[in-house]
Amino acid sequence: MRVYNTLTRQIEEFVPLESGHVRMYTCGPTVYNFAHVGNFRAYTFEDLLRRYLKFCGFRVTQVMNITDVDDKTIRGAREKGVTLAEFTAPFVKAFFEDLRTLNIEPAEHYPAATAHVPEMIALISRLLKAGFAYQTEDGSVYFNISRFPQYGRLAHLERADLRAGARVAHDEYDKVNACDFALWKAWEPADGDVVWEAPWGRGRPGWHVECSAMSMKYLGETFDLHTGGVDNIFPHHENEIAQSEAATGKPFVKYWMHCGYLLVDGAKMSKSLGNFYTLRDLLAKGYTGREIRYVLLAAHYRGPLNFTLAALESAKSALKRLDDFSDRLAAIAQASPRELTPTAAALPEWAVAGRARFRAALDEDLGMPEALSALFEMVNKGNRDMDVGHLQPAQASAVLKLLDDLDQVLGCLNKTVAERPTVEIEQLVARREAARGARDWTLADQIRKRLAEMGWELRDTPEGPKLKRK
Repeated sequence: MRVYNTLTRQIEEFVPLESGHVRMYTCGPTVYNFAHVGNFRAYTFEDLLRRYLKFCGFRVTQVMNITDVDDKTIRGAREKGVTLAEFTAPFVKAFFEDLRTLNIEPAEHYPAATAHVPEMIALISRLLKAGFAYQTEDGSVYFNISRFPQYGRLAHLERADLRAGARVAHDEYDKVNACDFALWKAWEPADGDVVWEAPWGRGRPGWHVECSAMSMKYLGETFDLHTGGVDNIFPHHENEIAQSEAATGKPFVKYWMHCGYLLVDGAKMSKSLGNFYTLRDLLAKGYTGREIRYVLLAAHYRGPLNFTLAALESAKSALKRLDDFSDRLAAIAQASPRELTPTAAALPEWAVAGRARFRAALDEDLGMPEALSALFEMVNKGNRDMDVGHLQPAQASAVLKLLDDLDQVLGCLNKTVAERPTVEIEQLVARREAARGARDWTLADQIRKRLAEMGWELRDTPEGPKLKRK
């Protein structure tokens, strides 16, 4: 397996530090709002990477952080007049519901930033002691980029562009602000009750130090893979490298992988343009998590992805072709003895070639367009064989088993997963049952109509309400 390493700007053979075990960190959500489809482009790419590593026989330990304290979450809590935990809780819950809808495998660890402040304080203390950080009069702590000569190598910044001594306190900024960055922000009235005690004064951690502290706690001071969107390269990932390696004196991450930008209808996502979609927005239009996942996976992860409603319609057609192919195989396979176990030896030649091409494509930096091309070539050749009656029951069973194997990577071939209602759908059904119990027929009818708009048919039976995907 070969991957593109952002750090070296080269395709490299992937060799984990520990034989057979991959340790990877994936930047998770900042829970100040519902995640949008651009966020899920990154999470779906990371899920593809995780699944393919497991498919290749690696054991994977994945950590995905939950950023529940930063500038945005504090501002949101203040505007709502609630505590930080009360503000972030619904967005955390929605995030995990969305992962389930997109059939994204759970990571092994989901550390929340607010639960790991002691680790952040310990990391900052190491940086202060080693002379890589300094304290300001107000009690804030900054990282001194002039003390770390390698600063800028991930983002390929020129040393002349760095402005050591100039400070930037906010979490997000661009390359023109390549300055000393905040590790700890002194408390100010706008922070309210969001505050922790540290040896240098009361305050809260900066965003960048959170990921370093949490990743090293669960994966060690050096680990294999760190992923995210290209927008994370600078400043976030650049700062992670600097503070981590300055503290430990060791390489932080061996391979950095980043997915490209997501556009919607050819333009940057913006509420003012009307092209801003959360997952819930798309589900409300009647699309399924399976169809959305397919679109997010279909392009190569490093290139830009133009997300459109037309692409979702195309995904619906592509998935129907796959479903029809599986149904034809199943009908033929039923003629074989039940005790017959599908074997690779029974695979027709076109399936053997397709499997090899699928793996070769993904082995080369997750070449998903080529992998999907291999899959649909199998569909075309398989349908031709079935049209003329050349496919035997044992062969059909073996091809079905192959599709199941490939779906361990793709996560969207099994239509029964897509037909499973989301938590939001189940909650609507429960609300309708409560309305019926209260004889509020108007509300019950409104909820039924809402479910229909979201692509679900609801039937009332003696055993209770039954849902069926339309």
